[in-house]
Amino acid sequence: MARGYLMVSVYADNIALPVSNARVDIIGDETNLELYTDESGQTEMVELAAPDLIYSEEEQNTVRPYSTYTVIVSKEGFTTMRYEGVEVYPNEISRQDIYLSNESNSEVVEDTVHIDPPTLWGEYPPTVTSDDEGEQINPYVLQEVVIPRNIIVHDGIPSNKNAPNYTVPFVDYIKNVACSEIYSTWPKETIKANVLAIISFTLNRVYTEWYISKGYDFTLTSTTTYDQKYTRGRTIFDSISNIVDEIFTTYIKGPIHSQPILAHYQATTEQVGYLSQWGSKYLGDQGYTALQILQYYYGRVSLDTARVVESYPYSYPGTPLKQGDCSRDVQIIQNQLNFIRGSYPAIKKIGKTDGFFGEDTVSAVKTFQNIFSIPQTGIVDFATWYRISSIYVAVKGMLISIY
Repeated sequence: MARGYLMVSVYADNIALPVSNARVDIIGDETNLELYTDESGQTEMVELAAPDLIYSEEEQNTVRPYSTYTVIVSKEGFTTMRYEGVEVYPNEISRQDIYLSNESNSEVVEDTVHIDPPTLWGEYPPTVTSDDEGEQINPYVLQEVVIPRNIIVHDGIPSNKNAPNYTVPFVDYIKNVACSEIYSTWPKETIKANVLAIISFTLNRVYTEWYISKGYDFTLTSTTTYDQKYTRGRTIFDSISNIVDEIFTTYIKGPIHSQPILAHYQATTEQVGYLSQWGSKYLGDQGYTALQILQYYYGRVSLDTARVVESYPYSYPGTPLKQGDCSRDVQIIQNQLNFIRGSYPAIKKIGKTDGFFGEDTVSAVKTFQNIFSIPQTGIVDFATWYRISSIYVAVKGMLISIY
């Protein structure tokens, strides 16, 4: 039996409101742990039993490649949340975000979230596509490719009017789908290729306003029948999360159009133009790069980058910010981190927000990276810049809503 790792983060309604001193019970076949969250709403990272790595390496196996646990979170004044099916893979860090509701605003004392298994293990219906979904004849409604702030997910088939809609930040949506569609133990280039397909599929739906143009009030559905698998409450894995943070503005374009292609994929390829998830795993094992994997399945495609990230106050300056730098971009990060620490006091205040990247800025960046599951380099790279921006926007929005 191998080992994996789990950390639980607890929030009150949204990520701008971490909940400290919440009780977190982690329950498994031979596990019964009682933990409490710190001032950032997080538990310590715990080591848990997981199946051997071999079970996620081959398509034909009868052993589930991950362990499941039940996580129960309770705090006086909040509804108790029970998450069933929290996933732990071998040699992988799993992150489970749990959102509590104020007890006075809830009709239930305890609520349960059942996390669906990944598509490679669970039983899901095959994709059904319509004849007018080809890349060459899609009506491109928007004038340029923009990374939207949020995706509205319809949790059911389009015609199910009773299914709820969830508003999910774009990056979180991509992470959720990727962790639902592939195994986090696969080669890095394989994960990257699949993430790019997921991003492109999503942006194609956004760019063509596929559902909006048909009178619906959502961006995509959560069902594999028509779109990609989105799972409410899903466990997120570091190996996938870090790749998404690095490339979430990159998409696949075809040889004729510059817009993101509708990059269909499935477990085993039976149709031309579909990426095979298992096939991409085996190509990754052979040393194929992500682009080579994509070209193997989609033909003469290339990669492009969206220039605009919607609703973020400032765009990434283009080069990483590091100790010793002095610029307006450094000052922007300093001010944003000082603002964020109102919700996350573990981030120590930067005394002088003068644009000089000194020791106190390095310390604040590292603490932020630790809290939000980014490699702790102390350098503000692409992933760190936009994660700081997203949390800044969330905290600012929370304060605006209060006042």
